Amino acid sequence: MPARFPLLALAVALVAAPVRADETPVSPQQQAAFADWLNLYRAEATARGLKPEWLDAALSDVKLVPRVIGADRNQPGGSAKPIRFPDYLASKFRGDRIPHGQRQFAANRDLLAQAETASGVPAAVIAAIWGIETSYGRVLGRYDLPSALATLAFDGRRRDLFTRELDAAVQMVGEGRVAREAMKGSWAGAFGQTQFLPSSYLAYGRDGDGDGKVDLWGSQPDVFASIGHYLAKSGWQPGEAWGFRTLVPDGFDRSAVAAAEPPTRCITPLSRHSALKPAREWRAAGFTPVNGSWPADDVVMSLIEPDGAGQGAYLVTRSYRAVLGYNCSNLYALSVTLLADAISLAGAAASAPVAAPVVAASSPQ
Repeated sequence: MPARFPLLALAVALVAAPVRADETPVSPQQQAAFADWLNLYRAEATARGLKPEWLDAALSDVKLVPRVIGADRNQPGGSAKPIRFPDYLASKFRGDRIPHGQRQFAANRDLLAQAETASGVPAAVIAAIWGIETSYGRVLGRYDLPSALATLAFDGRRRDLFTRELDAAVQMVGEGRVAREAMKGSWAGAFGQTQFLPSSYLAYGRDGDGDGKVDLWGSQPDVFASIGHYLAKSGWQPGEAWGFRTLVPDGFDRSAVAAAEPPTRCITPLSRHSALKPAREWRAAGFTPVNGSWPADDVVMSLIEPDGAGQGAYLVTRSYRAVLGYNCSNLYALSVTLLADAISLAGAAASAPVAAPVVAASSPQ
């Protein structure tokens, strides 16, 4: 069946545009194709139950944004050279990520404690997600969200995903949860200090300040409550820490702890995890915590070595896997949990920042 719109030709033209493609004029042909798609989207969205007045409100002034397609097409693919965890961590912890996090953790201690009580997720982990996602609310993105989502759905590379997210954005505006003019975020559709997608906002957003709204741009109580709720629903176990860096005993047979079944979600990252085994078994096998302590004997943990055997190892719990629910990447989840440890150390303050965790590949195993 022939394509309804000349999307491939349009995508090629857009990607070939200059780097600052957001300033590149959209040709009449491109604009006509986008307008046709938008009319089709409106009809199909109405059939899915979205109200016409919602669509009118949310899609007002929606435009095709060439830079969004360019950014999406230029994402690293599977053939990209893998980044080593020490390099990834250094990029995440550069600048003032730790000392500013310590200051923010202290300044928001009461609000973070409230979110911890409500969700069972440690305050420091909530703060670390906030820090990794938006540098503690300092980097939020300035794209018009409906335009970005409509552009990505129109482009078609991940049409189903972004059509669902555009539906959710329409619902947010239509139901009066967020003002249309406030809908700003990243080119990929994430927004606010939590960097939720619209569907996550609808599913996990929480009103932490009791004003009847969920404001992930400007309300710290809402931000912290929503992050905590998201992680709780993703499987964080109350009272169960994420894990720790570990030394692997000489001659340890990794094949003996290989997972018996392949994962069914977050497949590539979880494929790097061993089977879940009680902490007592890892301790008995000779594993040694580094800057951490053993949980209760029956807490199950898995071994991960993000850069391969002998290049840095961690024993992680089911709570760690909840962070993978936020972003399906071991590098991301380890960065969050190590940042949480760094900013929550006793006495952390602006005058006494804690150095970034050491994860050098040459560290003993």
